[in-house]
Amino acid sequence: MSRASPLARRALWAYGALGLPLAFAALPIYVHVPKLYGDSLGLSLALVGAVLLGTRLLDAFIDPLLGLWSDRIAHRRALIAAACPLMLAGVLALLNPIAWQDEWHGALWLAASLTAVYVGYSVASINYYAWGAEISTEPHERTRITAAREGLSLVGVITAAALPGFLATDLPQGLARLSGVFAGVLAVFAAITLWAAPRAVLVPSPHPGGVAMLREVWADRRFCALLLVFAVNGIASAIPATLVLFFISDVLHLAARADLFLVLYFVAGALALPLWVSVSRRLGKSTTWCVAMGLSVAVFAWAGFLGAGDLWQFAIICAASGVALGADLALPPSILADIIEGGNEGEAAQARSGAYFGVWNFVTKLNLALAAGVALPLLQFAGYTPGQAGGEGALILAYACAPLVLKLLAAALLWRHRSTFIHQGSLSC
Repeated sequence: MSRASPLARRALWAYGALGLPLAFAALPIYVHVPKLYGDSLGLSLALVGAVLLGTRLLDAFIDPLLGLWSDRIAHRRALIAAACPLMLAGVLALLNPIAWQDEWHGALWLAASLTAVYVGYSVASINYYAWGAEISTEPHERTRITAAREGLSLVGVITAAALPGFLATDLPQGLARLSGVFAGVLAVFAAITLWAAPRAVLVPSPHPGGVAMLREVWADRRFCALLLVFAVNGIASAIPATLVLFFISDVLHLAARADLFLVLYFVAGALALPLWVSVSRRLGKSTTWCVAMGLSVAVFAWAGFLGAGDLWQFAIICAASGVALGADLALPPSILADIIEGGNEGEAAQARSGAYFGVWNFVTKLNLALAAGVALPLLQFAGYTPGQAGGEGALILAYACAPLVLKLLAAALLWRHRSTFIHQGSLSC
């Protein structure tokens, strides 16, 4: 069974609606939480990094199992509906921390609230992404579906980035109020997707899963090649995402403009999504992704030369690297959907889409875990302390230089494997 005719825009946006609150919840975790707990609330960077690494690793390793479990149950909407309240409870606890007696009580609160967010987010996002892969069998239609989802995800990110400074003058109060806004946003946009999004045309059949199925996913060489590119590129993006607020505050000395920089970055990414969708029709998805990586390297290399007060220079970097972000968001999941459906197994492979996206989520979260769990303790070891003089050189090296090396490596791997991602009848390469 296939859906040959293009989806109406209303159907695309109905499916994409859930992407907004999911991204809304994710942004504070990888941007604001390190700053909130490591600066405003006084936990050491090493301890915050250790908690973020530990909880992310636990979360990442259970994602493939959650993917298998989701495929076995085979009810995407019901699983998403059940996961959202758990995610909401975790976000409320994470952004409204209680007063603690010592660092270890604070670390325990951080770990428990992150775990609730991660488990709820994982179940919701795995089934949401798998659902998107099952809506259509046409390669370029998948890119439209992915772009709609990521476009609304960027709206969620932009909202989460802008609101804390608008809601309050200090970060803890702003994030506490942000959590209340998130509750309403989640209720409205999750309802839209669960009620009005198009049904899948390739529905996974309930079946016994297990380690054998997970081995089959890892044995897919096309998938592993894409996963390697995605992992290296993801770490290159996760490191500056983790460190950006520290860089803005202690290198640029423009902390008051941090929200504006984040909004500019994500707005540029959202506006660029239609561009990358159009270009990918002509050049192919992998080649287009390579072009975007090259753009990211070209503009982000400039960041290492910035100093105090370089507002307009950093604004240009945020806008141009945000344009490149649009390709990072729209193209890799679309290529993955091609790989899931385009093998020799057809609908049998489609029935494992939850397992594929479970592994995909595993790598996504592992990237963020390594960025926070390695970069933050290393910065402290190198002598950097937030808000204090000294150590800025190490911060610049970590924020601006290390990601460039990784991004170049990701581009080289993608170019090497580009022919691997060809989908029959399309230009996925």
